[in-house]
Amino acid sequence: MNKTLSAIGAVAALAGSTAGAQAPQSAPPPPAFDSQPQPTAPDYTQDRAWAALPEVTGPAQTVPQGRKAAAGMQGVDVFYVHPTTYRTPERWNADLSDAKVNAWTDASVIARQAAVFNACCNVFAPRYRQASFLATRDRFMEGDGGKAYALAYADVLAAFDQWQASRNAGRPFILAGHSQGGEMLMRLLADRIDGTPLQQRMIAAYAIGIDFSVGYFGTRYATLKPCDTPVRTGCVASWNAVTTQADLKMLGGFAGARFVHIHGREEGREPLCINPLTFDRTKPSAPRSASKGAVPGEPGEGAVRAPVAGKVSARCDSGFLVVDADPALELKALPGGSLHYHEYGLFYADIQANAERRIRAWRKQRSR
Repeated sequence: MNKTLSAIGAVAALAGSTAGAQAPQSAPPPPAFDSQPQPTAPDYTQDRAWAALPEVTGPAQTVPQGRKAAAGMQGVDVFYVHPTTYRTPERWNADLSDAKVNAWTDASVIARQAAVFNACCNVFAPRYRQASFLATRDRFMEGDGGKAYALAYADVLAAFDQWQASRNAGRPFILAGHSQGGEMLMRLLADRIDGTPLQQRMIAAYAIGIDFSVGYFGTRYATLKPCDTPVRTGCVASWNAVTTQADLKMLGGFAGARFVHIHGREEGREPLCINPLTFDRTKPSAPRSASKGAVPGEPGEGAVRAPVAGKVSARCDSGFLVVDADPALELKALPGGSLHYHEYGLFYADIQANAERRIRAWRKQRSR
């Protein structure tokens, strides 16, 4: 796997509620958050504060090899929040002027995750002062790691508000994110969507690769529901992909720890699992024949290879998406059996098809 994508453990991802990497055991203690000057806050009225804008040519317009650029469904936006791409043992939050980090973000996730939605929608993706992998040490986000995530979220919230005020123009929208980006969406859904008029314009939220406990529905969220059918709108879809060799009992012991810490009960701690081969909670298992197209190879720099259909089966088990992928896809699991870096690519064409289906369903509902 690309050096920049050095290995993380599935346990670290769950415990930190992000994709952040586990720090090396020999690493010195991190500096205190308050001891560091923070990077300059972005100005989202300026195009340079965005990794993707529909009117600016960039990595979000990427299409897989052999495919033609799609015109997109007019009048629908995607607000996408990227995962952790800033890896350092020395600082808590990324500086948006760091060209190297920006380039890696663009190549590794804007072109491979945000671009999934360019077939249906106008893609908007803010750059933000993301938390580094140090924040994953803070299991319950109540210490320095929590401060780093709070700073990152302040940027995402500011970007969302500026997008809604000046760039979205009242269009229906999809929220999408992965890992740390999924954490940002969890917060955004509570602060800006749940029970507000914006919920009526939200087609769906794809908050992927995050410890999204089912118990948050009815506690953290008063009105939001899981995407329990492939055509439900105003809902949330999430999954955490692992191999068939992953120890689900062990992973389940870490999943939902923050939920239990907050609510003081075990009931509801299990992660939400929506199988992206069916997007139907009554159909938690699907064979390889259901797969519309997975992207082969390692995520990273370079061309996005053409998705291949019929190479992935998946089933929800104990809150995890257990994936059996054909070895021909040349995927590499992380320690513990995590397929974290492949959680978009494994279901590239399936997410595309579902986004378009939900858009049609949303429009049909509004036309009645």
